[in-house]
Amino acid sequence: MARKVVDMMGRAVVVPDRPQRIISLVPSQTEYLFSLGLKRQIVGVTRFCVHPEEARRHARVIGGTKQLKIERCLRLKPDLVIGNKEENDAESIEALSAQVPTWMSEIYTLSDARKMMRQTGTLVGKEEEANQIITEIDSAFDRWRQCRPVHRPRVLYLIWRNPWMGAAASTFIDHMLLEAGFDNVLKEKQRYPMLDNVAIRDLRPDLILLSSEPYPFKDVHREELLDIAPGARIYHVDGELFSWYGNRLALAPDYFEALWSSLGE
Repeated sequence: MARKVVDMMGRAVVVPDRPQRIISLVPSQTEYLFSLGLKRQIVGVTRFCVHPEEARRHARVIGGTKQLKIERCLRLKPDLVIGNKEENDAESIEALSAQVPTWMSEIYTLSDARKMMRQTGTLVGKEEEANQIITEIDSAFDRWRQCRPVHRPRVLYLIWRNPWMGAAASTFIDHMLLEAGFDNVLKEKQRYPMLDNVAIRDLRPDLILLSSEPYPFKDVHREELLDIAPGARIYHVDGELFSWYGNRLALAPDYFEALWSSLGE
């Protein structure tokens, strides 16, 4: 049996009632699918799907999120592919969609993340498990919002070097910075703008956060930024807790609280 659904990009997709061979193209969604108890059904993941630790041992690695090996995917005979508009390249998704039911998420806010989790739970017959995870996440954020500091430091969140790139509006990271209690200095720009040293200096951030992913920032980059923006405090942060939108969201509020404590606030 099959049914027609509409994914988060507004695409009509005919999916099996109980998919048995799933390929997940996004690390945070892979972790979420495992948390729903779908280990046996997941046959393909990307090389960036590092959580849970067993994911890449249990399933076949089918390339990177934007460098998918289409023939390798098809050889796995999937009956459902689950991806994301931002994380996966359109050409690969079109190629897969022509031959396999391919359901896509589009996520910019916590509300979008909850929608993805709920709809994915329905797709794979795990509604109860999905609702339990969503409730846990909502409870964690409700608790954090009650104790979150009122004042909002101006923050520059960097994701890349050569060139410098930051997270601006219309990104999930921007929404998470707001949830964490920060004011994004790039909120008037869109997506992931490139920045030179002068632009960083002129933004006058109170804090610069160096994400652990996708770029592996080192202490040398911190020292470089201290010269560019001497008035800013600079911290390495866990990028997964600012950008992953599955069950890992339940860990984010405690991380934000610990981060604020390290700021001495």
